[in-house]
Amino acid sequence: MTKSKAKDIRILVVDDDSDTTHGLRLHLSEEGYAVDTATNGAEALDLFDGGAHHLAICDLQLPDIDGLTLLRHMKDAKPATEVIVVTGHGLGVPTAVEAMKAGAFYFVEKPLDPEELLLLVERALERRELMAETANMRRQLSTRAEYFNIIGSSKQMQTIYETIESVAKSDANVLVVGESGTGKELIANAIHYNSLRAKKPFVKVNCAALPKELIESELFGHAKGAFTGAHADKEGLVQHAAGGSLMLDEIAEMPVELQPKLLRVLQERTCRKIGSEKSYPVDFRLITSTNRMPADAIRDGLLRDDLFYRISTITIHVPPLRERMEDIQLLTDHFLKLYAEKYERPIAGVSQSAYQRLFSHPWPGNVRELQNVIERAVLLAKGEHLEPVDLPFDNGGAANAASPALAWDVPPNMTLEDIEKFVIERTLQRTGGNKQKAANMLGIYRPRLYSKIKKYKIETVSQN
Repeated sequence: MTKSKAKDIRILVVDDDSDTTHGLRLHLSEEGYAVDTATNGAEALDLFDGGAHHLAICDLQLPDIDGLTLLRHMKDAKPATEVIVVTGHGLGVPTAVEAMKAGAFYFVEKPLDPEELLLLVERALERRELMAETANMRRQLSTRAEYFNIIGSSKQMQTIYETIESVAKSDANVLVVGESGTGKELIANAIHYNSLRAKKPFVKVNCAALPKELIESELFGHAKGAFTGAHADKEGLVQHAAGGSLMLDEIAEMPVELQPKLLRVLQERTCRKIGSEKSYPVDFRLITSTNRMPADAIRDGLLRDDLFYRISTITIHVPPLRERMEDIQLLTDHFLKLYAEKYERPIAGVSQSAYQRLFSHPWPGNVRELQNVIERAVLLAKGEHLEPVDLPFDNGGAANAASPALAWDVPPNMTLEDIEKFVIERTLQRTGGNKQKAANMLGIYRPRLYSKIKKYKIETVSQN
C-alpha cells in the first residue's frame, strides 16, 4: 500500500508491553499509517469505541481484560474492522483457533517480525477494502429494478445481477438456462457489455435457426472449393468475434456431430476452416444459452456431456415469470411507458383490475409474452388506463389466449408428457402436417418440434 493511501488508515495497537506498542507505532507510522496505542483492555475499549479504526493489532494476554473478550467486542461493535491477534506467554494453538473463529483476520506469535507483520497489515486492509466494495455492490444491486436493460427487483433477479457482476470481468464460459421468453439474451448482453471485451464484437448465433448443413461453415468458415458453391474463402463467426464474445443461442440444437469440433476449438483455442489444412488462432469469450434443462438434453442425446462441462463453468438459471410474479408490475410499467411513447398514445397507467388480471395469468410465454400483451393493449386501449378488456385474454382462459394450439379440451388424468404429445398432434392436424406452421403456433423452433415428434413417435402426413 502506498503512503498516500496509508495516511487515511487508522490502526489501534493493544499490548501491555510499552516497548512493543512504541516499536509498532514507529514502524507503522513510517509507512504512513495513523496509530493509536493502548497498554490495557480498558484503555483499548475507550479508544476503539470513540475512534474509527480500520485495523487493530491486539495482544490476547492483557492485565485487565481477556484478549478474546476484547476481540469479540471489536467484531460485534464494528464488524468491518479487521483484527490481527498476537499470541505469546505460552498460549497454544487452541486459543489462536478460537480467536480466528471470533473473527480475527490472522494471528502471529511473539517475538514479532516487523516485516512479516507489515505484510499481514497490508493483506488485512486489502480484505477490508474488498469486503466493503462487495457490501456496497450488494446494497446497490438490492435496490436495482433495472440492470443493463434487465427489469426485475425480485430476489432471484438480484442473485443473477450479483453473478453477472462477479463473472463478467473474467473469461469464464457462461451457460444461461431458462425457458423461452425469460430474457436469456439480455443476460448475455449484460455479461459482454460489463466485461473487459465490451468494446470488441459481440457475435450471436442461433443454433436452431441455421440449417444443419450450413452451421459448420457459418461458425468456422470454409476454404475456396471446400464444397459445391464455395467460390471463395469465408471467415467463420468465431473469427468475427475476435477479441470479443460469441453467443451460441439454443446450444442443445447444435448438431451432435459438430459438437466435438466446438469442444476442440474451446480446448485448443485454434480452429480449422472446412476444406483447409491450416489452423488459425481464435480469441473469444463463449456465452451459450438453452431453453432445455441440460440434464434432459444430455439424456436425450442432444448435448454431449463433455461439451456441457466445458461451456458451463458458470451456469445462470433464469426463473420463469410465474416464479417471480412480484416483477410483473415493474415489467408492465416499463413496457407501458416504452410503447406509449413509441406509438404516442396518451396512456397514463394500468387499472387495479387490469393488474389483477395480469397477476392471475400463468405467462407460458414469460416476459416476451407480457411485452407483446402490453404492446397490443397500448395500441387498442380506448381510455387513459389499461383495463381488463384491453388485455387479450378470453374470459379468464389465459392459457387459450396465450397459445392457439392449446385451445382444446385436454382429456383428464394425463401426464405432462401425454399433454405435450396431445397438443403437438392436434396442432399438426390443424396445420395439415405443416411442421413450420405448427412450430410457429407452438412457439418453438422447428428442430425442437422434430425432436418432439421423434420422441413421441408421432405419425405425420408428408409435408415440410
